[in-house]
Amino acid sequence: MSTNHNQKQVSRREAMRRCALGAAGVIATGGFSSSVFAAAADKTAQQKTAEEKATRDTAAKAKAKKGQIKSVIQIFLWGGMSHNDTWDPKPGTGYDFMAEFDKVIPTNVNGIQLGSLFPKLAQQADKYSLIRSMTHGNNGHETAAYLMQTGHLPGGRLAYPSVGAIFTFFKKDQYKGLIPPYVVMLEAAGRFSEEGFLGPAYKPFATGGDPNAARFEVQGIVNRGIDDGRQKARRELVDKINHMGYGLSDVPEMTVAETTKQKAYGLILGSGKEVFNLENEPAALRDRYGRNTFGQECLAARRMVEAGVPYITISFPGGWDTHGGHFPTMRRQCPPLDQGLATLLADLSEKGLLDSTLVWCTGEFGRTPKISWEPPWNGGRHHYGNVFTVLVAGGGFKGGRVVGSSDEKGEFVKDRPVYPSDLLGSIYLLAGIDATAKLPHPWGLDAYVLDTENEGMKSAGMLEELM
Repeated sequence: MSTNHNQKQVSRREAMRRCALGAAGVIATGGFSSSVFAAAADKTAQQKTAEEKATRDTAAKAKAKKGQIKSVIQIFLWGGMSHNDTWDPKPGTGYDFMAEFDKVIPTNVNGIQLGSLFPKLAQQADKYSLIRSMTHGNNGHETAAYLMQTGHLPGGRLAYPSVGAIFTFFKKDQYKGLIPPYVVMLEAAGRFSEEGFLGPAYKPFATGGDPNAARFEVQGIVNRGIDDGRQKARRELVDKINHMGYGLSDVPEMTVAETTKQKAYGLILGSGKEVFNLENEPAALRDRYGRNTFGQECLAARRMVEAGVPYITISFPGGWDTHGGHFPTMRRQCPPLDQGLATLLADLSEKGLLDSTLVWCTGEFGRTPKISWEPPWNGGRHHYGNVFTVLVAGGGFKGGRVVGSSDEKGEFVKDRPVYPSDLLGSIYLLAGIDATAKLPHPWGLDAYVLDTENEGMKSAGMLEELM
């Protein structure tokens, strides 16, 4: 038995030896090009990047549960929040990089740490993931915001619609609620035209008001100084004196007008208005969100998700453009962001809504890792689009993960760059929106949901790591 076994072993070794010698001989005699063996090593960086992108895109499309996103809550940190001090801390890099925020805290996911100003979010890390290699290299507020919210390069002849407008366009036949399909709290930023060339029908509805006030006076829905009884009485009076409406009730145009009017009344006096009535929520839950404007905006957003609103944007009240006075601003702004966002994720999860609701939070860029101590800045951080961090949760994205990394001081992408088109393409994929679909342009020009690299838009592949 042992003799046969040895014979088999020798035969295998001999076969391998002869195969290797044979291949070498073929190459030496020119019968086989050695470039076949060297091809992988000879690939350019561009070719390797293209192959990695293709692999990620293929994997994302295979893994994604398309159509899983029903609603989106976007928390936009206008001005750009520092990544070093928050979700990509770099302890030990010295006073010029971290100053008083050198401490980090562990999260409930092993290996993920946050800056010390986020203790509540640290306890919810299993529900969200961090993209620590977001990049576009643009340092202008308007142009960087346009990149992050449209996935298109600024400066072209077309003004593309934002993600919210795209959702409104593609979900218009599915959503029939009273509340407008694209809502911004509290004011539209006006940095660019959110509806783009799609036109005013896709413009966001800005609520105005303050959800932390005794009454959330949403513009056009809850009138300041007029209680519900007076609004109802006004409606009844208008109906009584509307003789033209009665006489033309069979005219199609009048039927459409009446339907629109009834929908408006439902929004002002009925179930639509009730969505914004935060008094319907337990006081303890309101306290949990934080009795401040941002905390109550998060609660209102959750109520809109329950009402089926496709896209809700919260423009964080108060800017993050901390060229000067950076550290006092961070101490003031981060605690309500921490409390409101952490409670929103927990609340959505407890109500079984997180799987179908995407929450994403970022500014248009980050802040310079190195602090400017000299006058007039006296401890400031400036615009920085080279690398920054985005938080994503729910909607088909897995929690408790980190995608990519920045280098030792948070100055450049170290591993796995993620571009705006990669992030938005992943969101569209999970929402069942075709990123290659053509959009209706009023002049008949070719326009698509997302540009390809042929138009100069960089891409390293969709976020298959989180699907």
